[in-house]
Order: sequence, then C-alpha cells, then structure tokens
Amino acid sequence: MAPRRAAALGGGEQSLREHLIAAAGRLVARRGVAGLTVRDIAREAEVADGVLYNHFADKEELLAYALHAHVRTVEAAQEGPPPQPGEGAVEANLRAYLRRALALHAAILPAFAGLATQPKLLARLGDLPTPLGGGQGLRAELAGYVRAEQGLGRVGATASPEAVATLVVGVCHDLVLGRLLDPTGPPPEPSPELVDALVTTLLHGIAPVDS
Repeated sequence: MAPRRAAALGGGEQSLREHLIAAAGRLVARRGVAGLTVRDIAREAEVADGVLYNHFADKEELLAYALHAHVRTVEAAQEGPPPQPGEGAVEANLRAYLRRALALHAAILPAFAGLATQPKLLARLGDLPTPLGGGQGLRAELAGYVRAEQGLGRVGATASPEAVATLVVGVCHDLVLGRLLDPTGPPPEPSPELVDALVTTLLHGIAPVDS
C-alpha cells in the first residue's frame, strides 16, 4: 500500500473502499451531493484522485454507497426503536411511527439536495437495496407492524396495512421531500396538532358518525 494511502487509513482495520465511502459520506452529510467532485472526495480521504477508480466504477457509484451509509447512520441515531406490535396503544404507536418517519426524512433531506438533477446517481442509488426499515423500507416496516397488530386483534380485520403505510410515508414525502423541489418553502416541521389529526383520521376515517 502506498504511504499516502496507509496514512489515510490510519493503520486501522478499515479497508480503503470503506475509507472512501466514509470520506464521501462526511462530505455528503455536510454539503449534500450537488457539486461534489472526485477531487473533493479524494482530498477528504487524503488519497490521490485516481484511487477512487480502483474501487468504484465512477463517482456516482461511490456517492450512492455514501448516501446509503449516511441514511443508515441517521436512522440509527433516531430516538428509540420503532414501536413493536402488542406494546403500548396502537394510536400512540402510529403517532410515534409518524413522528419518527418525519424526523428521519427531515434529517436526511440536506444530503439529498441536488439529487433530482443527477439521473446517473439516482440510477446508482436505485441499484442498492433500501437502507431504511432494516433493509425493507419504511413502508414495508410499518405495513408489517399494522399486519401484526391485526393478528393480535388490535387493528380491524378490514384495514389495509399497505394503505396505512402508504398514507404515512406519503405524508412524509409531502411535508419533507417537497423541499427538494422548493428549497424556499416553509421548514418541514409539522405541528403536534397535525400529527394528532393525521393519526385520528387514519384510525377513524372520514365517514360521518352515525347519529
């Protein structure tokens, strides 16, 4: 290994590939993906520019892995694990899921700034499995929770777990990811009242109450 590469790794157990992903991840967390160059990443990693191409097909592949790792890190830093079936009240658990998902989307939003204008990076990211929900995605994770609560008799048998999960994740996209298209819009900070109203509507629907 070249002296410069050895110095960059610091003598630890981390491989050079992992070191490059970590370096790119730090840049992504600080600056997002817009405008990042191979030279920027190489300088952060303290390696020569060409080293990146020994481990990745192109800059976009490296950035995709960096984004993937960054999202996993942000999710792991969220307060507390997702609610578990049979624990607590379903209504409180849905509130917790929604607040957690909104906080997660808001936290990863800066790193994804500029992603919509980079189709090659989007394609590379799409080739990787979802980093969220233990690799199954937030929608599947929440649908699984609702389905398990159905099995325990705590959610109505006619409810659609997939519909509930789609509505919750859709709220996150509407309130948070819209900032990718309109960075000048209001900050993605939904009020507790809105969260309560969304969960109440999920639980009770919009049909009039029988008199």
